[in-house]
Amino acid sequence: MIFKALVVGLLDTNCYLLGCQKTREAVVIDPGFEGNIIIDEINRLDLRVKYIINTHAHFDHISANSSLKAATGGLICLQERDLPLYRNPSSGMAVAAAGRQPDPDRLVSEGDKLVFGHLQLEVLETPGHTEGGISLLGSDRVFTGDTLFAGSVGRTDLPGGNMEQQIHSIRTKLMVLPAETIIYPGHGAASTIGREMQSNPFLRG
Repeated sequence: MIFKALVVGLLDTNCYLLGCQKTREAVVIDPGFEGNIIIDEINRLDLRVKYIINTHAHFDHISANSSLKAATGGLICLQERDLPLYRNPSSGMAVAAAGRQPDPDRLVSEGDKLVFGHLQLEVLETPGHTEGGISLLGSDRVFTGDTLFAGSVGRTDLPGGNMEQQIHSIRTKLMVLPAETIIYPGHGAASTIGREMQSNPFLRG
């Protein structure tokens, strides 16, 4: 697998590139800002983007959708319950918003498989940070967006947020994964399921 993590924008959003070594087909997860930097890296790695996946529709995870789609032709993927937020990314946010982005090409749901080359990501619905938040499960890693961080969880004080729902999502969809599964969150450092199960203060008790 080709794997690259980029930290983009004022909010230090983690944008991830995953590509198939044999076919060069790839996905981009959460292109929040600085589309030119992401596109340069895609070209450097000689990738062909099949999907542009938003784990949720907050502006810091979607703002480069337009430039990425124009440059790569990738299909934008989003969970349907986040469509209202996607179409009004400034809702509840205190900083400049993403502006109008291209409509999603594919609305994803629990259990959907996004196949690129010889690789795939499975969609896990993990609402709570937003109503349509998703995580993406690969063979040994999970991309959690702003649902689960190293040592913390996503904020729920914005429209559509629900802490009880978020903790339920984490316990029923993420903490049931093998302990060695690597967590790649939307912000901050990577972790593992086992580490968060033992030490994350929001998941004790």
